Amino acid sequence: MKVPTHETNPAGKPERLLAEFPLPTYDEWRAAAEALLKGAPFEKKLITRTPEGIELQPIYRKEDVAHLPQLAELPGTASRLRGATAAGQVGHGWEISQELPLATPEEFNAAALHDLERGQTELNIPLDLATLAGRDPDQAQPGDVGACGLSLATLADMEKAFANIQLPLVSVYLRAGASALPAAALLLALAKKRGVAPKDLRGCIEIDPLGMLAWKGDLPISLERAWQEMAGLTLYASKQAKNLQTVAVQGTPYADAGATAVQELAFVLATGVEYLRELQKHGVSINEATRHVRFSLSAGSNFFMEVAKFRAARQVWSQAVAALGGDEQARAMHLHVRTATFNKTVYDAHTNMLRTTTEAFSAVVGGCDSLHVSPYDEVTRLPDEFSRRIARNTQTILAEECDLTKVVDPAGGSHYVEWLTNEVATRAWALFQEIEKQGGMTKALLAGSPQKMVADAAKARADGVAKRRTVIVGVNQYANAREAQPDRKPLDYAAIQQKRAKQVADYRTKHDADEDAFVLNSLSVLLESQPRSALEAAIEAVSKGATLGEICRAMRSGDAEHPKATPLCIHRAAQPFERLREASAAATAAGKTPLLFQANIGPSRLYRLRADWTTGFFEVGGFKVAADRDFKDADEAAAAALASGARIVVITSMDDTYVTAVEPLARALKAKDAGIHVMVAGAAPKDKPVEDAWRAAGVDEFVNVASNSLEMLTRLLTKIGVLK
Repeated sequence: MKVPTHETNPAGKPERLLAEFPLPTYDEWRAAAEALLKGAPFEKKLITRTPEGIELQPIYRKEDVAHLPQLAELPGTASRLRGATAAGQVGHGWEISQELPLATPEEFNAAALHDLERGQTELNIPLDLATLAGRDPDQAQPGDVGACGLSLATLADMEKAFANIQLPLVSVYLRAGASALPAAALLLALAKKRGVAPKDLRGCIEIDPLGMLAWKGDLPISLERAWQEMAGLTLYASKQAKNLQTVAVQGTPYADAGATAVQELAFVLATGVEYLRELQKHGVSINEATRHVRFSLSAGSNFFMEVAKFRAARQVWSQAVAALGGDEQARAMHLHVRTATFNKTVYDAHTNMLRTTTEAFSAVVGGCDSLHVSPYDEVTRLPDEFSRRIARNTQTILAEECDLTKVVDPAGGSHYVEWLTNEVATRAWALFQEIEKQGGMTKALLAGSPQKMVADAAKARADGVAKRRTVIVGVNQYANAREAQPDRKPLDYAAIQQKRAKQVADYRTKHDADEDAFVLNSLSVLLESQPRSALEAAIEAVSKGATLGEICRAMRSGDAEHPKATPLCIHRAAQPFERLREASAAATAAGKTPLLFQANIGPSRLYRLRADWTTGFFEVGGFKVAADRDFKDADEAAAAALASGARIVVITSMDDTYVTAVEPLARALKAKDAGIHVMVAGAAPKDKPVEDAWRAAGVDEFVNVASNSLEMLTRLLTKIGVLK
């Protein structure tokens, strides 16, 4: 038989490979799929509904995307969906932008030098709560100094933090929150002292007042002052530091509060548009503004949804900038990605490595420009050298071993990804328009609209976790019952505050009278400066010895009322189950182990799936499950259960065995101890008289796949005194 090829036949028409095998139609495939379902509805079994409200089909065909205009686009053109530039990540890759949340300048410097020598390419510097609020360490609460990031107050701090680091050679992402001008003054004063021109600096000095308002619920400055600082810093960068971004739009607070991909994208789009409008009002053109904007989105666990979100982000931003009058070059987006916190776990923490691997992969495939991969122990303690190395090397492997820097838009052309990208973009744009109808993102946040949307989405997600429809490995399923309590290594914030307060106090007192006069004079100049010239005055003040707190007080003198809003509820999906485990561990440590007796009637090998499922169901709550014996009958099981001292007994067997075993076993247990809680593994009998008889004998409830795991475990642990 002649093997068909792709060669052209004499008639000029290409022959299809294996042409003798007819292609099945979609209708034929669906008929075959429905036959395998054996009567179960196709829509219920094979269509997946996501938290975004998107219905995913089991397969996608070219017909599903034939109407999408972006399929004809090339990377770096039109909507930028396929990449911000024509070359994408080919040749240069993305910035390895690992966060370094070390508390003191000395600790930060040691970690930065270590990590820069081992693959990190951008210094991602979260600032502590005191610095974000504009307070020096000796003027701040102990719990704020060193919390969540680096404490900075003086030029001496900057010199310590950046010792032996060549500023022109390293991208710097300084996470300054709602008011970036004081932190920018510290960095630019350091550059000035070292003789580094602003034009040679690159990275981002972040100002994101609406992101901070959503996260914290209040701001250290008024919004009008924030807009003035944003404009002043951006105008400075547009003239003297063209490689510095000055505006960041954070989506991670929304994602870490439980927002869907569509919500996160819509809210950052609305925020970005709000920033562009405010910058235009304060004298920054749309084309100047956009080149200094950085977006930061979260990467969650739904791989294809996240890839679609990152691609859609470029599309909707391009669409918005075009509508605001931006030119072709202004439509490009700089996209930073941070792997999510929402889905990370305290227990079985090494699974976080696996989660961040897929999340990082989605970020790179989606076309990120810079990326932070969370260390696996990030949610329990300050990451150490080992966990930072594993996280950093995840990126290195993606770049060096997976060849992801060898192709532009690796997801492009997939019918599924293209369809999903369009779906996410369309829904995000519609939600963005809703925010616009409310008057924009500022008014929406002050009214609490985005917060309520996110809270509703988080509630629906929590319900899925509680009922185990959404699996969190190691938490609500597949718990490691023998796992030791995590080593949290809490920081001594009081000691950090004392150390930093002394450093700042010593810095102030080392100046002589003339130097103090210079500082006071520079601060008075700053006090009288117009917003556009405030940065230059602040740099001069820092150079003469002023502290960040002094600069903030001078700049904010006479400021208007600071805005307040309902903060997002930042949390992790695993926390409710982790609280059960923690309470059970505490009870065990106190000699009151929460024990559950599993009464396996008959050889458990005959119902192994049910027996293992039952054990696993209760272990996720921290119960010690006694399930190591099989009993020949109800009498033997009852005697062993009573001897164990367990206050909860679950009867486990085959359905046929239940008919003869449940009633006598339940009756025997209740006769000896009416307070024992008796359960049956499986659904309640369909025959109501049988169920009534079992309950009359002493069965309290049934545990099965339809049970609300969180609610049931909480109730049982409360019943035996583990929870109050």
